Amino acid sequence: MFFERPEGAKRQQASGGEVAVLVHIDFPEGANREDVAEFNELVVSAGAQPVELVTTKRDAPDPKLFIGRGKVDEIYDLLRLHDTQLVIFNHALSPSQERNLEKALQCRVLDRTGLILDIFAQRARTHEGKLQVELAQLQYQSTRLVRGWTHLERQKGGIGMRGPGETQLETDRRLLRERVKNIHNRLEKVRAQRNQGRRSRQRSAVPTIALVGYTNAGKSTLFNALTEAEVYAADQLFATLDPTLRRYQVQDIGEVVLADTVGFIRHLPHKLVEAFQATLQEAAEADLLLHVVDCASPERDANVEAVESVLDEIHADEVPTLCIYNKIDLLEHGEPRIDRDDSGQPVAVWLSAMQGEGFELLNQAMAEMLGQELFEQEICLTPADAKLRAVLYELGGVRGERFSDNGDMLLQVRMQQGDFRMALSRAGVDEQRFFTPEREHWER
Repeated sequence: MFFERPEGAKRQQASGGEVAVLVHIDFPEGANREDVAEFNELVVSAGAQPVELVTTKRDAPDPKLFIGRGKVDEIYDLLRLHDTQLVIFNHALSPSQERNLEKALQCRVLDRTGLILDIFAQRARTHEGKLQVELAQLQYQSTRLVRGWTHLERQKGGIGMRGPGETQLETDRRLLRERVKNIHNRLEKVRAQRNQGRRSRQRSAVPTIALVGYTNAGKSTLFNALTEAEVYAADQLFATLDPTLRRYQVQDIGEVVLADTVGFIRHLPHKLVEAFQATLQEAAEADLLLHVVDCASPERDANVEAVESVLDEIHADEVPTLCIYNKIDLLEHGEPRIDRDDSGQPVAVWLSAMQGEGFELLNQAMAEMLGQELFEQEICLTPADAKLRAVLYELGGVRGERFSDNGDMLLQVRMQQGDFRMALSRAGVDEQRFFTPEREHWER
């Protein structure tokens, strides 16, 4: 890494850091609270082997060490007992806290953010995913360079004592900034390619449905079952990172595009959200979100809140959402069903992706949700509306056409309402012709 560590910590890091002492602080209910079971899953997913779990209660973190001096001494003894050189905290540490702990414990200290970044680095498979993970890692490490290379300092005061002009720390910062800039440029190209793909789907009037949800809720399992894809799925956190798109048939709607996205987690590092913006954009620009929830999880409500927080951060909170309560096979009396609101619209579907139960209900609910946003009717255009006719054909929204005796064009249009409104805007046609009661004068 970018700063010095004790020799033992360097050896442990080189060997992979499999054995670790875990530290969890039981804070009062609030923003700092984390789940111990999920923490253990994260550590195992990263490839580490927990040997001890140190827990304590505090109202607030210690500014210098995050934990009390007594707990630091306890962890120090455990490290020597198990001959271990890695401590992992279930919380985000400041750079100074991390460095103070490493100095006191004489070992490598990793916080929750660093742990998640390490898992992401192991899971990334595509070129885009690797770039996004590297960007997040560099941004994370940029705050941990301070005072890291003071032993190489060569700028000193006095005649004949001045160094070459640039310290090692400044060199590292410059190299890091250049690498971050280079990755940003390459991700811009990836983002442009994704935008081109989205525009192509929009022109062909193919709706997009994105699967979102807490990590390990069963998104990839459901995605594979619906599309017969071969996306990697396993009972572990962040099993898949890279988005996958597949076509899927929805009754009465036709062909749609299903997008499997990265799983979310409580306190997902903000740098990761920034780095995966190109990937998460699939969710922000979808026509419908399927929020997959592990209904058997004791932390179900908290996980739902965590996902909604990330969706709000990527500006996807306004996209129509259908909740998918997965893993009903783990409930005592779980049965497939559709939950509806007071107006009769579907709001949730209960199913089991592993057992293949409830898929017909899911297809029905998706058809109803997408049908709400579907513009499907025959419209009458005059010769003066030739531009609108051309735009509708360009977007693939015309399903049939015939002509009346007076030369008017009768077009059978079937497309998303948003796309139809966009076509009206491009052609310079007032929306009120088709979205007010007066539209009957223009229809046949």
